[in-house]
Amino acid sequence: MEFFIKKIFEGKTDESVHLQFQKFSRGEFKGRAMIRIKNSGGKFNIDTTAEYARELVKIIAEKLGNNKTHVAGALISALQLEGLSYDGVSSAIGVKKYQLDRDMSGKELVELCDKQQKAFFGLSFKVGEDELKIQTKSPKSSKGASSAKKNDEKAKIDFCRLKTTDLNILKALIFDKEAENFKVMEVKHDFIITDIVIPPELKGEKDFEKVREGAHRKGKIIRYLDIDRKKIKKEIDFEA
Repeated sequence: MEFFIKKIFEGKTDESVHLQFQKFSRGEFKGRAMIRIKNSGGKFNIDTTAEYARELVKIIAEKLGNNKTHVAGALISALQLEGLSYDGVSSAIGVKKYQLDRDMSGKELVELCDKQQKAFFGLSFKVGEDELKIQTKSPKSSKGASSAKKNDEKAKIDFCRLKTTDLNILKALIFDKEAENFKVMEVKHDFIITDIVIPPELKGEKDFEKVREGAHRKGKIIRYLDIDRKKIKKEIDFEA
C-alpha cells in the first residue's frame, strides 16, 4: 500500500490518485495533505488532514486480513451509496452519514474501500498495537490560496489520528531520506493546478459532470518538510 503523495513523487498515477484531485479547479491550494508525527522511541503518534483517511483505513485493514475487529464511525457522501450494509443513517444539508458499529474483517474493510470510492471514510478501529481514529464529519471543501492560513498560524492537523509502531506504515507515508531518526516532523503540500486536461475519449461528451470527474488536473506539487526544525522544500510536476 502506498499513499497518493508518495505515488506522485515516484512518477506513478492510478484511479486512487485521480480521485484525490477531482474536486479541484485551476488555482493554488495551500496547506494540503498535512501530516504531523511525534516519535517516542519507535512509538509513532501520527496526525493527518482528511486526505489520508481512506488510505489509512485500507493500510490498517490489510494488516488485519481475515481477522475481525470492532469498527465504529460512518461513511459520508452526498450520493446514495449502493450495496452498502450499514447500522444507521442520518442526513443533513444533502449529506448522508451511513453509520457502522460492528465487527468487520480486514478483508471486508478493504473491499469496502475499493467499492465505495466516492464516500469519505470516517472510521475508527484497532489492529494489534495500531489504533486509528478518524472524525465522522465531512472534510471542508477545497478553497484557493486566498483562504490559506497565515504563515505564523499553527496548522490544524487532527482529522485522522494513528498510533503505531509499524515502520512499514511510516515509510509508506513518509518516503523522504531526510526523515530518518527524527523526533518531530511536519509535512504539508501546496497543490498548484495550472490546467484541466480533457482525455480524448471525453472530448464529445455532453454530460458536464462526467467530463469534470474524468478530466485530469495538471500542475505541480510543492512538498514542505519540517524535520526537527530543519526545513526542506521539494517540487514535482504531475498530472492525475
